[in-house]
Amino acid sequence: MSHMNENNPNLDSKYDVDGKPPLKEAIPLGLQHVLAMFAGNVTVPLIIAGALGLSVGEKTFLIQCAMLVAGIATLIQANRIGPVGANLPIVMGTSFGFVPTSIAIGKQFGLSGILGAAFVGGFFEAILGYFLKPLRKYFPPIVTGTVLLTIGLSLLPTGIKYFAGGAGAPDFGSLQNLAIGSLVLVTIIFFNQYFKGIPRMAAILIGIIVGYVVAIFMGKVDFTSVADAAWFSIPTPMAYGMTFHAPAIIAMLILYIVTTVETVGDISGITIGGAGREATDKELSGGVMADGLASSFAAIFNAFPNTSFSQNVGIVSLTGIMSRYVVSVGAGFLILAALVPKLGAVLAVMPQSVLGGAAVVMFAMIATSGIVLVTKDELNQRNLLIVAVALGLGLGLGSVPEALQHLPESVNLIFSGSGMVVSCVIALVLNIILPKEKPRTIANSEAIHAVK
Repeated sequence: MSHMNENNPNLDSKYDVDGKPPLKEAIPLGLQHVLAMFAGNVTVPLIIAGALGLSVGEKTFLIQCAMLVAGIATLIQANRIGPVGANLPIVMGTSFGFVPTSIAIGKQFGLSGILGAAFVGGFFEAILGYFLKPLRKYFPPIVTGTVLLTIGLSLLPTGIKYFAGGAGAPDFGSLQNLAIGSLVLVTIIFFNQYFKGIPRMAAILIGIIVGYVVAIFMGKVDFTSVADAAWFSIPTPMAYGMTFHAPAIIAMLILYIVTTVETVGDISGITIGGAGREATDKELSGGVMADGLASSFAAIFNAFPNTSFSQNVGIVSLTGIMSRYVVSVGAGFLILAALVPKLGAVLAVMPQSVLGGAAVVMFAMIATSGIVLVTKDELNQRNLLIVAVALGLGLGLGSVPEALQHLPESVNLIFSGSGMVVSCVIALVLNIILPKEKPRTIANSEAIHAVK
């Protein structure tokens, strides 16, 4: 691709997919991608580690692993190896979608149970990617949107618990915690709405930094573990081992179907937003295969499943810069950060209320992305019924898991860990079995009203 960017004809060909801007441009542009995804990438291990009661040292280690895997996965996604990888400027990171189910699996089978199920599930997603073409018709926007909406809404209670100081914290709900969470939230809104370029894209990171600094002055941060952390270390693979439990694996497989749907949306978003064209089957298939294999690789390195990051799709759409080289430079920063554990320790000792201010926005944004997707399909009676039943049962059972307490333990784990799995299954099944409605024209509906 040596011609000018179709979406922005003023952009030079060095910003095309195969273009290489000079390092003085590639470094800040690559850093911008890292800034946009950094908070999201490290939030997932922090939330899961917090829910499982892991130590600050273990949190630091999990953050280190998450950064290393995200960097390597991004390199593979942006630079296709055989059929694997989309060959597009896609940034990979730890997926939020797996958080509720991972916590449910972790409480029953520990960290090794999460990693074992994620390892198997990654290969399953790679197979889905290989056979993506015939499967695409089962995932219209009404299904993918409903699933995203449920993910966002089911994560909100977790965000609010962090906002108030973290579940089980002695000062849970204190005015100090609520003030820090609110400050982070207000800062994010301010930078997102009143700035342009990098400050806007990095609004979440800026919000977290502001909240963190204020928390330090309030005496809420203990830096002992940062002093103890090493300056350089290579993350150890298989530090927690892997265990394989059928109910945990089945729950993960369903989530991998969900993340396949999400990745297809992100890849389409990049090609439409950045190059003004539809994604090819090769790009979609390669992207989903890379997603799956990167997630299996992540499990070996004690990291949670990886997926394409939607906030980076926004950067490509906004700037029109499609260069894979820029994203590869960003991936280099991630790998470098992973090899310096002190950096992970600084993030691990961050008060949970700081994370909460950002988490509330990030989780709610996932829900709003779902709303945008749902409205791409016609909101007729059939489609509204699919959304209503999937959301009703999904969120309902997700917030009242004891409703399923008399079902077998394996069924219970699959469906009560989060409403997302229930929503996904119901939306998929209803979309297949309910008869399609004929699209009604305006003239048609006017005629019906006239008869009435």
